[in-house]
Amino acid sequence: MMRVAAFAAALAASLLALPALAAEHGEAPAPAAESHGSGDHGGHGAPAAPIEPLPVKPRGLPVELTRTLQLLQDRIARGSTQAHLAQRQLLGHIEQRLIGLEPDTWVEPENVRAAVTFALAGGGPTVLRALIKTEKVPEPEQPLTLGALAYLEGREAQARAKLSGIDPRSMPPGLAGQLALTQSALMVREAPARSLELLDLARLLAPGTLVEEAALRREIFVVAQAGDARRFEALSIQYLRRFRRSVYAGNFRQRFAAALTRLDFDSDRTRIASLERMLDEIEPESRRDLYLLVARAGLEQGRRETALFAAERAAGLAAPDSMPADQAQLYRGAALIVAEGRFEDGVETLRSLDRSGLAPSDADLLDMALATAQRIRTPPAPSEATTAPPPSATRAMPESGSLLRAQEALAKAERAMAASPR
Repeated sequence: MMRVAAFAAALAASLLALPALAAEHGEAPAPAAESHGSGDHGGHGAPAAPIEPLPVKPRGLPVELTRTLQLLQDRIARGSTQAHLAQRQLLGHIEQRLIGLEPDTWVEPENVRAAVTFALAGGGPTVLRALIKTEKVPEPEQPLTLGALAYLEGREAQARAKLSGIDPRSMPPGLAGQLALTQSALMVREAPARSLELLDLARLLAPGTLVEEAALRREIFVVAQAGDARRFEALSIQYLRRFRRSVYAGNFRQRFAAALTRLDFDSDRTRIASLERMLDEIEPESRRDLYLLVARAGLEQGRRETALFAAERAAGLAAPDSMPADQAQLYRGAALIVAEGRFEDGVETLRSLDRSGLAPSDADLLDMALATAQRIRTPPAPSEATTAPPPSATRAMPESGSLLRAQEALAKAERAMAASPR
């Protein structure tokens, strides 16, 4: 809570300092309109009427609190781990403040929309439930409020019915992008094209914010599933240029690596250049880690050429005798043992690795790769090919969909090799 208070105090101080900073840079406020003709106005001597400031309606507390949350979240999009840690405390603080407000607070539409913004931005459904119970929400704001609550409670059909008719562009700036992002999530399965349009709209309505970061991240994977390689590349480059330091970039990189394994690096060499263009946007260390993720995902999905290509690129970016270098050699060796004419190279690479220096998951992969190499070297007799191999006496083999698919592929390879003269 002290961190949040310090953040709020610093924010207030910076806002108060703006006029002084403007004066220091010679940006003093424009003087009042002067009369023409050395003190007369139009030659009649009447002083110019003073310019009255436009009336500004003070914002309600829900608006101010929600804006503070959004400022914090925008720092998360720029990579502030401190802001990410403070977010949970701030969410709890704002929730308690909003729940404790007088029921008449919710007569004002701007306060209702601020509460919806807070809920969709991570605050959850509690505030909206309390707000609805007051029965003070104006009728025009009820579809928005009820739709947002239905979305947060997992009632997607009701949420679509309530929210689909609301144009995000009619909402205040703080809510507009958030609403478009929510509508996109509700449309992604039934109408992916419309979902993409809403993600584009969210990015336009909330540039530079965590909303844009989330919209861009989601859009990349929607177009990847649709097989739109060109758009996937363009959007990925945008993300890596603008949001690669986001606190949520780790999530992006895991899913990005999985999406890249859909590309066929064996038959379409032009896609290698495409991948390199994307990854050239980031610093070498992060590029190396992404190549390692792609290599591991390629092995798990049976994409040998993808795994081999990415592992070799990662090896070129890793320091000698480092853990990333060992990882790259592991993934390279595991891919080579099922590559035509490169079996011995793969086995030699795998045997050169020190198992104790690998992470547990990589150590398991090394064991499985060596066991597979042994089975390839000494294929079972035809009568034994249909029987299941005995379980390992020292280590249980992990079971997953990807490993089962890999085992099926290896079984086919074994049958082919058993039938060959070698």
